[in-house]
Amino acid sequence: MYTTTNEEGILNNYANEPKLYYAEYPTKQQQNSYAFQGAVAVLFITSIVLIALGVS
Repeated sequence: MYTTTNEEGILNNYANEPKLYYAEYPTKQQQNSYAFQGAVAVLFITSIVLIALGVS
């Protein structure tokens, strides 16, 4: 941890900065997985809304 002290004796602590890296484009398999998860989420939310409308 990087620490400095000013003239009054007060410590200033600085966090370590993580190394930067670039994100990689998702593979075709990951894209298909994301699309499937999105479809399941849409069906789930739609069913919840329809059940709520049916009950009320």
